[in-house]
Amino acid sequence: MITIKEIADMLGLSTTTVSNVIHGKTKEVSEATVERVRQVLKEYDYVPNINARNLASNQSKIIGVAILNSRKGYVNYLKDAFISELLGSIERELKEKGYYLMMCFSTDTRELIQRVSAWNADGLILFGIVAEDYQKIQKQFKKPQVYIDSYPGDFYFNGVNIGLEDRRGGYLAGRYLLSHGHRRIGFVSDNFKGGDYERYCGFAEAMSEAGVTVRDSDFIEVEPDEEALAACYESLYQRLHEFTAFFCASDFYALCLMNFLTDRDVKVPEDISIVGFDDNVYSRMARPAITTIHQDATQKGVLAVEQLMKMIESGEQSRDQVVLPVELVERDTVGQIPVTELTPPRI
Repeated sequence: MITIKEIADMLGLSTTTVSNVIHGKTKEVSEATVERVRQVLKEYDYVPNINARNLASNQSKIIGVAILNSRKGYVNYLKDAFISELLGSIERELKEKGYYLMMCFSTDTRELIQRVSAWNADGLILFGIVAEDYQKIQKQFKKPQVYIDSYPGDFYFNGVNIGLEDRRGGYLAGRYLLSHGHRRIGFVSDNFKGGDYERYCGFAEAMSEAGVTVRDSDFIEVEPDEEALAACYESLYQRLHEFTAFFCASDFYALCLMNFLTDRDVKVPEDISIVGFDDNVYSRMARPAITTIHQDATQKGVLAVEQLMKMIESGEQSRDQVVLPVELVERDTVGQIPVTELTPPRI
């Protein structure tokens, strides 16, 4: 690869002038000189030495984006359209600001921090962190941090969290199913922590207000692995007579459940009703389209990057909780069950 010095010698310019053009510092360089340098850069497909530039500025221009898997077994998070949209939004925002995204999926907090530290990342965006993980991360990583959908528990929060009205979303889903006459409703999730726990609490609150008892067996824990998930749904299928509806903690599980039941000639919403959470692209493409709780994954990514850039530029760690709104999106997966008495929805 051609070097800056070779370009400078070729054009009879100083290396400083060539370097300034490469890095966009052209205020004191004539347009003719800028054009000459750019022609050579184009001709030789010049690629800047990022490591050298970063070493000089003491910045890596790398942002770590980490998801800690506290669930059982391997989880391919990118299969979930919500996660993919979120990461795509973060990557686009970082690229516009001249940064690079490095993803880290791990089951171990120590490994996660070691990898991010090895990259010399300028900052860290973390998704779905719960209390015990948060405490470890705070002790080991001292650079700017932004959390998304994280619940640090009772620990002193040091950072920015881009959160959601998870509990209200669960409440809205519960009230909507109640308004359609459903009383035997299962809650489907792969964990009982963080955001999913908050969604369950909102759902349980709606049931309680309507005088409906939520049994322990109404919480249906599934495994994220494809084969294990099918086995979980097979077990649920054997209990189908116990329920008239399911509220799934994500559209991913809602769509998987709907397809599983459809393959067994169970009709949605005629035989069973389903509500999801996220309003991802597949919930809109599914047939029937899935009634769900809407959240804006793209906005979460944009806000996360904006908050992180503020901290990197100021050199100060912010402390803030940003809570984004939710709304129920009514589509085609909930049927009406006649009832004689119904508590009016409170939204």
